[in-house]
Amino acid sequence: MPKIKLAENTIQLILDICAEFENKESELINVLHKVQGKLGYLPAEVQEVIAKGLNCSVAKVYGVVTFYSFFTMIPQGENPISICMGTACYVRGAEQVLNEFKRQLKVEVGESTEDGKFSINCLRCVGACGLAPVVTVGEKVFGRVAPTDVKKIIAEYRQH
Repeated sequence: MPKIKLAENTIQLILDICAEFENKESELINVLHKVQGKLGYLPAEVQEVIAKGLNCSVAKVYGVVTFYSFFTMIPQGENPISICMGTACYVRGAEQVLNEFKRQLKVEVGESTEDGKFSINCLRCVGACGLAPVVTVGEKVFGRVAPTDVKKIIAEYRQH
């Protein structure tokens, strides 16, 4: 991935967030949540600033970012779509749902549409196994999604 140059005000924003949590390493997950909420994603350059702000290693920050599926190092679309691939969802057809999203949006997992409106990702479990297969768009959860529902879900967000 190409290296990005962070603007001074972005660096200051990250350091201010670290200060909100008293620059405590034990607050790493809270800091990551808040920074990702502001910036949309956590590229390596942002992780370096967080490590400096919390006085911990970049390896520790990277380890947490890559361990939890909520965090992303890739810019997300305005409407990030996540398809659950946990056992219950997978068995009930999540792969076909994923393939339909990829076909309709003409992007692969981890990519965003050209207009920046949508991105597709997979996750392991949303904890709504009774609603399998589950798809989230941003914070909204869709349950018992079939491939035939994909077009309607996309249309709902294209209008905004």
